[in-house]
Amino acid sequence: MKLAVSGTSGLVGSALLPALYADGHVVTRLVRPGAALRSDPEAAGARDIRFDIAGNSIDAGALDGVEAVVHLAGVGIAAARWTARHLEAVRSSRVDGTRLLATTLARLARPPRLLVQASAVGYYGDRGDEILTEASAPGRGFLAETCIAWEAAAAPLRDRGVRVVPLRFGVILSARGGALAKMLLPFRLGLGGVVGSGRQWMPWIGLDDAVGIIRRVIDDPALDGAVNAVAPEPVTNRQFTAALGRALRRPTFLPVPAFAARLALGGMADALLLASARVTPQRLTAAGYPYIYGALQPALEAALREG
Repeated sequence: MKLAVSGTSGLVGSALLPALYADGHVVTRLVRPGAALRSDPEAAGARDIRFDIAGNSIDAGALDGVEAVVHLAGVGIAAARWTARHLEAVRSSRVDGTRLLATTLARLARPPRLLVQASAVGYYGDRGDEILTEASAPGRGFLAETCIAWEAAAAPLRDRGVRVVPLRFGVILSARGGALAKMLLPFRLGLGGVVGSGRQWMPWIGLDDAVGIIRRVIDDPALDGAVNAVAPEPVTNRQFTAALGRALRRPTFLPVPAFAARLALGGMADALLLASARVTPQRLTAAGYPYIYGALQPALEAALREG
């Protein structure tokens, strides 16, 4: 297939590209202004397209004939302290970027058949022990409101009859980036420990499965609408902490009280560390998706080996 992919320099995108080439797809990258254009021998002649969210600009003509789009671009949620400026950058990069892409594609005489759109389990907010499926109502707070608007921004394509699949990712496990990479130094120093009560649920997914789920969605027309891209084994923060300590062969005796997390990280602590979302992959399970890492311990050990 002829595909277009945004966010190819990110954690998931950089792992996805080689897999798409291996599947025989021709991939056009959507790149931000100022990014270097590639000379990639595996690109099979596909060109890069400038994707300027701030300038509300994209080359519509270059997208003609694209059969599917994987949209992963967005400013990192934990890339900086949660100032008003950073939160606006997080929101606009997702909502405005998706709106620009969806509106442009919907206007084509031949729009793509599929948009795979990154989203996040933040959609559900802080829900305690409630079991959450794709049919669960959205939550409240910055992350939930951002995810709601992010997914809604693809409406122009849905209105054209295009299959749109928002993937609500949990914490993506990789030593090369994301949340796990940030945890490694304190844990390796023996300073890791339970955050807050430790009872909060932490949805997670291995990087290989994050890529595998995208590939499955591309190939499976029965997957339409939101999909929880999380592993089938839910864990609490306490269980995650113990598993990471075992994987690193380090003690995890130093708890981080909720007040200390808030003092260090501000609002980010409540949304990313202390909130609880017991998210289940109901649709992937029903579709028979074959997880590479369905259990946390082997997923962490694999992430550490690959890092």
